[in-house]
Amino acid sequence: MSTRNRLPPWHERIRLANGREILIRPIRADDAEPLRASFALLQPEEVRQRFLHVVKELSPETVQRLTQPQPRTEFALVAAEPLPPGEALVGAVARASITPGTRDAEFAILVSRYVAGMGLGRHLMRRLVRWAKGKKLDCLYGDVLESNQPMLSLLKSLGFRRESSETPGLVRVTLDLAPADERQAVGGDRPRSTP
Repeated sequence: MSTRNRLPPWHERIRLANGREILIRPIRADDAEPLRASFALLQPEEVRQRFLHVVKELSPETVQRLTQPQPRTEFALVAAEPLPPGEALVGAVARASITPGTRDAEFAILVSRYVAGMGLGRHLMRRLVRWAKGKKLDCLYGDVLESNQPMLSLLKSLGFRRESSETPGLVRVTLDLAPADERQAVGGDRPRSTP
């Protein structure tokens, strides 16, 4: 492969089942406005499945926090048109954030209906798992609506296990990343923090 064809770390071009080419890459500050514009295209149910309640628009503060992750503790990828950040429409966002004081990270993922059902959610989740393993974290976890069966099935197929949640209607899913003997060496069962 020639040098000019190489992509930077965490960048990847893929072709979806519908023939559309997208670029998976780390989120950039320039993605703020396209992200806000893309959010307006989401159906209320898509928003509820990700935010767990109805959100009409992303505030400037939320967009800034999403598009400018802290490099040591947060990681966010977008699946976007293969255009420069700021110009590319964003079709999916996947994010992981280390819970303060732990070796655990919480994930969140949102795939718009325009690219849903094409394997993109699985692809992005695998990238979040790879990042978490690279950080030598103990686990990756998230809260998913009980009604979001496609996401729960996807996570089960990736090795996540279901745990009870203190919030009715939610399921906590967890993927252990450290070997069992390592988890016990650092104190056995870790208390789970709530987001």
